[in-house]
Amino acid sequence: MAEHVLLLTGDLAEPRLRRVLDSLQPLDFRTTVASLGIKVAALATTEIVLRRLPSVGDADLVLLPGRFRGDLDRLSAHFGVRFERGPDELDDLPQHFRRQAAPLDLTRYRTRIFAEITDAPLLGVPAILERAAYLVSEGADVIDLGCLPDQPFPHLEEAVAALRAAGVAVSVDSLEPEALLRGARAGANYLLSLTEATAWVARETDAVPVVIPTTPDDLPSLYRTVDALRAKGRRCIADPVLEPIHHGFTDSLVRYREVRARYPDLEILMGIGNVTELTDADTPGVNALLMGIVSELGIEHVLAVQVSPHCRTAVREFDAARRQFFAAHEAGALPRGFGDGLLCLRDRKPFTSTPEQVAELAAKIRDPNYRIEVTAQGIHLYNRDGHHTGVDPFDLYPRLDARGDVGHAFYLGVELARAQIAWQLGKRYAQDNELRWGCAVERPEEDASGFHAVGTTRPPTRDG
Repeated sequence: MAEHVLLLTGDLAEPRLRRVLDSLQPLDFRTTVASLGIKVAALATTEIVLRRLPSVGDADLVLLPGRFRGDLDRLSAHFGVRFERGPDELDDLPQHFRRQAAPLDLTRYRTRIFAEITDAPLLGVPAILERAAYLVSEGADVIDLGCLPDQPFPHLEEAVAALRAAGVAVSVDSLEPEALLRGARAGANYLLSLTEATAWVARETDAVPVVIPTTPDDLPSLYRTVDALRAKGRRCIADPVLEPIHHGFTDSLVRYREVRARYPDLEILMGIGNVTELTDADTPGVNALLMGIVSELGIEHVLAVQVSPHCRTAVREFDAARRQFFAAHEAGALPRGFGDGLLCLRDRKPFTSTPEQVAELAAKIRDPNYRIEVTAQGIHLYNRDGHHTGVDPFDLYPRLDARGDVGHAFYLGVELARAQIAWQLGKRYAQDNELRWGCAVERPEEDASGFHAVGTTRPPTRDG
């Protein structure tokens, strides 16, 4: 962190900024606050900063509001000191300063993701390649071609070869030995669902076998298969099979624990689809809990599927989870404060202002522009003509004056709808900005740590 930080702000936010900084004392660096002489610094342009900031004194870092959209490089070059954006909200300054002192690294992970294309036999090779490219962009490390019972897969070899030519690691999942052999001969890296009866397939190929019990509760059969393969010097991965809730889920978790206790150095795979797909619950939280089990047991691989509509971002979510939990594990800490990609419906700190603070700010407004904020009390709508609160936009409708401006009316409708959703769920609301939904949306934004939860930080790196 810099030794002297100059924080630029506007007239309306200056008192609150000073209170936040006072609450952080003592700091191991010096801070100075300077108002640009405008109401809202986030709306300042590069030219305004150049014109209104005479000098930066002896500061070695200048911090602007997170929503400032000016040219930082130009300002840095002009003043000869580093200019940066801070957090969007003043209440996030403590976390921002902590991250400056110890930057959060979410590029590393240990657990590999196998993403299954469950209907691969029904898709042509171009469609398989397209689906695979999407899953890789979401965070998948291995593309698993699922073979359907009694469904011919005449283009299996062509699909495996095309994926390998595209630089994608491939697994084939089938209970039929012939399909496994065909996939391996075409270049598949892994073969899934081998049992004690079909383990002979591993002797015929160089692909890594993933072995399962003959029946989910028959761990001795899994042990015999693992021991036989390891006695031959073969690498193998064990899958004790995670069962759905109310159909052996808890017992299956115990089996994972028993396998890890018996084989501390054995690679293990957990197929998470039986829980995510077969439970009517939002998957980010389910994936977080499963990742906690994976992290504690040192499980190296997971198999994820995205079939049910509510599971359509499961790979992306697990990619976020494995990075956040790896960072937390390395720090010996709880998985809190290591990225917010899995905080989709609610935020840890949704309301950045108290009703009293909003009222204090509203009393200073002297223009007709509407400001909208959300506190635990509800939605606040204010301008020079008054300060009004409600929990439903229709409560505030009589207070609005769009003066026949359809565009303005549309804007206020959008913003008030966002504010209502934020208040109902307990999410962070900031006027003129979309609500943030972590990694659960189709095009998630960058989270507060700078990590894109969709897995766009490519290529990923692995530890362990």
